[in-house]
Amino acid sequence: MNDHRSTRREFVRTTAWAVAGVAGGLRILGQETANAAPPASQPLAVDTSKILNYNENMEYRRLGKTGLMVSVVCLGGHSRSEQEQRNDIVSRCIDLGINYIDACWDNEVIRDAKALKGRRDKMYLALSHGAKEVRNEEYRTSKKLLESLDELLRLSEQEYTDLWRITCLEPGGRHSFDTSCEIVDALTKAKQQGKARFVGISSHDRRWLKFMIEYFPQIDVVLFPFTTMSKTAPKDSLFPALKQCDVGAFGIKPFGAGSLFTGDKAEDLRRARLAIRYILASNTVIPIPGANSLDELDNLALAVKERRSLDVKEQAELDAMSHQMWANLPPGYRWLRNWEYV
Repeated sequence: MNDHRSTRREFVRTTAWAVAGVAGGLRILGQETANAAPPASQPLAVDTSKILNYNENMEYRRLGKTGLMVSVVCLGGHSRSEQEQRNDIVSRCIDLGINYIDACWDNEVIRDAKALKGRRDKMYLALSHGAKEVRNEEYRTSKKLLESLDELLRLSEQEYTDLWRITCLEPGGRHSFDTSCEIVDALTKAKQQGKARFVGISSHDRRWLKFMIEYFPQIDVVLFPFTTMSKTAPKDSLFPALKQCDVGAFGIKPFGAGSLFTGDKAEDLRRARLAIRYILASNTVIPIPGANSLDELDNLALAVKERRSLDVKEQAELDAMSHQMWANLPPGYRWLRNWEYV
């Protein structure tokens, strides 16, 4: 996509037209043409000149109905790195052909926007104002959500975001239908007003996510947990709905909130590569792990270049690591066990 540097005014017209089409019951714009999945016997020829920050050593996947070609590993916002180190990490992402950053807290968004200053045309930046979105009862109306977005865009000195994905953690159960409608109303208006090119939600509730993407065609992208223990559910899986609705999917917490690791650097880098290979071979989600160092980032790129499928020995090792990861989950992350089947 070459319109990532367009001004708000320039792409308001196209996004408003697309949203209006959905509201009127039309098919998703472009779904039957350029963005349509080709028959298996006719693989789609990708014009690499259209891929943002393309690198021949990186791989890219189509992000659902957005049509964006996104690197198969991306950069998550959760990181212990300070601004100077983050600047270096973002620079290395650009060198490696990674073209997407996801940040879901205001401090992360501000930090990553600073890191991209002067080179915003090299990467897609997705954002969420987690503390001032629907997990906070005060922010469960379209009006308050849009105010939250405006605040975050102002603080991060951006005119718009490539993806506004509202953080929808549901402690104690799913959001009400009214709240779901308020979420979608805010997302739709953000596109119409030129504040977000694409929109989506993140959630820890599989059933609610499935309902949302099937009921609201306005949703472009979703984020949900996908670890080395995750696999497609034998029935009522989320993935057929994602395919049918042409919704892009990112996988969060690929390393089980760090519980996959041992503290030994070499061993942990090896485990991270096994995990990324497993997730990529599943052909389900695009993982967005955080990276605290250049070594960790280089390791992600190395995993992309390694053989995808695991041999018998590697699979046995990963199974043992994953079960230990499950046992090591801290109390605040035991809900990840609910994502063994997706």
